[in-house]
Amino acid sequence: MSRRRGVMSDRLKEEIAKELGFYDTVQREGWGGIRAKDAGNMVKRAVELAQRGMMNNQP
Repeated sequence: MSRRRGVMSDRLKEEIAKELGFYDTVQREGWGGIRAKDAGNMVKRAVELAQRGMMNNQP
């Protein structure tokens, strides 16, 4: 079974990881080294950013 390709760009993931304070772990251990809680917080933040972007694009 193959893994699904992520929807977030690497750049966005890195920016969010820096914002949330675990980018140093990503640099040392890769994305597999982060905690599940951090991954969940990263997704939550990405959704917030997407929703904000959608609201700004409404007429």
